[in-house]
Amino acid sequence: MANIASQIKRNARSQRERFENRQYTSQVKTYFRRLGAAVEAGDAEQIDAAHRRLVSLIDKAVKRGALHRNNGARKKARAERLRRGTTA
Repeated sequence: MANIASQIKRNARSQRERFENRQYTSQVKTYFRRLGAAVEAGDAEQIDAAHRRLVSLIDKAVKRGALHRNNGARKKARAERLRRGTTA
């Protein structure tokens, strides 16, 4: 347990930032599952909506720093392949 005031504040800030980052990464995973479910169902309108939302969330997570830039690009490419129906 920290005794120094600045370290106590830094620990609180680190924990808050960690939870914020976890929210972003969790949402990205959730929308990947929703996109996969929409692709399996074959509903084109739902696929487009889920893909658009997923790409938006990935961009926000990258901008926020919750995801690395290359990781975000890889996830967007994977989402596009999933949307188009190819698995390679």
